[in-house]
Amino acid sequence: MRCHEVDYTLVGDDMQMVQVELDPGETVIAEAGAMNYMEEDIQFEARMGDGSQADQGLLGKLLGAGKRVLTGESLFMTHFTNRGSVRRHVAFAAPYPGRIIPLDLAKVGGEILCQKDAFLCAAFGTRLGIAFQRRLGTGFFGGEGFILQRLQGDGLVFIHAGGTIIERQLQGETLRVDTGCLVAFEPGIDYNIERAGNLKSMFFAGEGLFLATLSGHGKVWMQSLPFSRLADRIIAHAPRAGGSERGEGSVLGGIGRMLDGR
Repeated sequence: MRCHEVDYTLVGDDMQMVQVELDPGETVIAEAGAMNYMEEDIQFEARMGDGSQADQGLLGKLLGAGKRVLTGESLFMTHFTNRGSVRRHVAFAAPYPGRIIPLDLAKVGGEILCQKDAFLCAAFGTRLGIAFQRRLGTGFFGGEGFILQRLQGDGLVFIHAGGTIIERQLQGETLRVDTGCLVAFEPGIDYNIERAGNLKSMFFAGEGLFLATLSGHGKVWMQSLPFSRLADRIIAHAPRAGGSERGEGSVLGGIGRMLDGR
């Protein structure tokens, strides 16, 4: 099934949203809750699965939706369709600061592997699946879990990442990446997990216990600020029950916490 040929515009800089232009009859699929606004004539419907295989039957839809549940996503996806006679727009954005990466799957070999929560929206006809890693070490220590999302098709997909986006083209060399900073990579890349140095480095260097190792030929996309890292910092400096938290820039910040028994 060929994907619908949608047009798009990226709006904003560090907190971007993507505005998708739909011709009459065109559809875009998105994660539940990602929509910002939509113009008249745009109708939406929650469906089980991506709809890329209309004849797969109820059991096939259940299996496909069940795979999405394994990645921590919703059982349903939202389909937005232009039911009017002129072009209309619908916009989507991710729930935390970062940038949106538009990818034409036809130009990257028809497939991309990404973090389980990176997918934002895509042209109708895109197949969303899961990719189990071959090595158990990758699954247990990969930081982003045993399962990666596999996006397949020949149309546009949009993935989201935190902070600044770094794109690297590997030409047979090896790249070692913090597991949380890895966003997506082409299927020609070999992905594995290795120990981050000796035991002292693993526990005291602050770089995590394991690193993702990427080698081969193809593109790799990385993010400078994984959401997990941002959430950890917010939690560490959030006010606690029973008293106010002093800002990290305060001279008395640390001493104040000691006096408060924290």
